[in-house]
Amino acid sequence: MTSRWAPSVTVATLAEREGRYLLIEEHTPEGLRLNNPAGHLEPGESLVQAAARETLEETAHPFTPEALVGVYLARFERAGEPITYLRVAIAGQVGEAIAGRALDSGIVRVCWLTPDEVRASRGRHRSPLVLQCIEDHLAGRRLPLDVLHTHASVFGG
Repeated sequence: MTSRWAPSVTVATLAEREGRYLLIEEHTPEGLRLNNPAGHLEPGESLVQAAARETLEETAHPFTPEALVGVYLARFERAGEPITYLRVAIAGQVGEAIAGRALDSGIVRVCWLTPDEVRASRGRHRSPLVLQCIEDHLAGRRLPLDVLHTHASVFGG
């Protein structure tokens, strides 16, 4: 039996407040990098649930998803091995940070950057998708969240 290839499914979130975007600075195999709050879809989760969970875990800010910004396919090489990510970017609003809530392991800090600051820090981005998602959000790309469907009942979910 041959193995079947599958990309890693991730979510990323876009929260803008007063012209600044919520980002995180995190330790990665490539060093300290900036990223949108993002992470892997977990078993049994919808994409919207994953977006809210990841944002809370990485920033301590509750996240209310509002719109789909885009779906991105990205191929990278890490430690000589090819890896493919399918990223679903969701825009929304964040509440105030929950005092005393610990951030995920590897997250150094939460920051709010202007689009120009994000563009100027391109060399420190975890991937080209950090800026691409923000540019798409700035361009007004939004689809209603009801375009995202989760059909789990077939598998007992």
